[in-house]
Amino acid sequence: MRLIELYIQEVTRRLPEKSRADIALELRSTIEDMLPDDFSEEDVKDVLKKMGNPVLLASGYLDRPLHLIGPRYYDIYINLLKMILPIAVAISLISMIAETILTHSSDEAVLTVILNLIGLGIWKILSTGIQVFFWATVVFAIIERTDHKKTQVPLTPCFKEWTPEDLNNIPYILKEKAIPKGEVFLGLLWTAIWASVYFNASSLLGVYEKGRNGLEFVIPAFNQEVLQSYWPLVVLVIVLDIAMALYKLKTRQWTRKLAILNTVIHGAASIVFIVIASNNQLFNSGFVTYMTDLFSITGDLDNWIFGGAVFIFLLFAVIDVYQGFRKAAIQKVDVKK
Repeated sequence: MRLIELYIQEVTRRLPEKSRADIALELRSTIEDMLPDDFSEEDVKDVLKKMGNPVLLASGYLDRPLHLIGPRYYDIYINLLKMILPIAVAISLISMIAETILTHSSDEAVLTVILNLIGLGIWKILSTGIQVFFWATVVFAIIERTDHKKTQVPLTPCFKEWTPEDLNNIPYILKEKAIPKGEVFLGLLWTAIWASVYFNASSLLGVYEKGRNGLEFVIPAFNQEVLQSYWPLVVLVIVLDIAMALYKLKTRQWTRKLAILNTVIHGAASIVFIVIASNNQLFNSGFVTYMTDLFSITGDLDNWIFGGAVFIFLLFAVIDVYQGFRKAAIQKVDVKK
């Protein structure tokens, strides 16, 4: 009888106070009906095993689940976290990088700025991840408790029960053609970094010398007025980069259309880069003089820098364009048994 009382206690302690006595009486009667007249402890154990786990039995008497997020919404919950978390982290990092660079003072050592960015970046990732996880969990826990249907059949992203027709809405993506979300968000981060640096180049890029407080910024490499004069072209490239990232998120795989779009964007960016780099007033005269004396360069330093920068820029552009068309051309191979 001790095992029976303990079992009933384990069930009823999870139930509302007002219903415990009635349910305890019902359970005791059910268990006694299942036992033989001259029962032993082994008979009691067999009956209790048939009754099942007290937690599951208690959940059957409740109108609310005993879990935070059950199987009905778990798949939607996880998929939503996978989609929202990288976006939220990317946005927070982009805003943090842009704000840090825009508020950067030329008196502040570049090493200090980099270390601050790393520290703030780690904190942003952790704080954003915790907030997204917390609020997503709260929302789905509320949904779970307001859904009074007894079934725990998992739902699709459309909040409907699965049918074979749902397979028609899922694109088949080969692993070799897939575009990882991490690649897209890293691309957005890179766009935020170079755009922020571009519009603050005169206070970030240049000659640093060792001083009392570490590295000190002494000579800017670029004329900011010249860089600012090309802002419409630069903004156009930024918009194209963002549009490309969003389109990658939508398609999730390399297609011929995406590869062509990638080529057009690289072409536009290359033209803008060459136009800006070919301006003979781009570099600060003090920086050119300093570098010429430092490395004992004979000839025009501007031409050396221009040629090297254009070559490297075009090389990476061509490689990326080639990779895009190569992945887009990959076809599914049918294996005949």
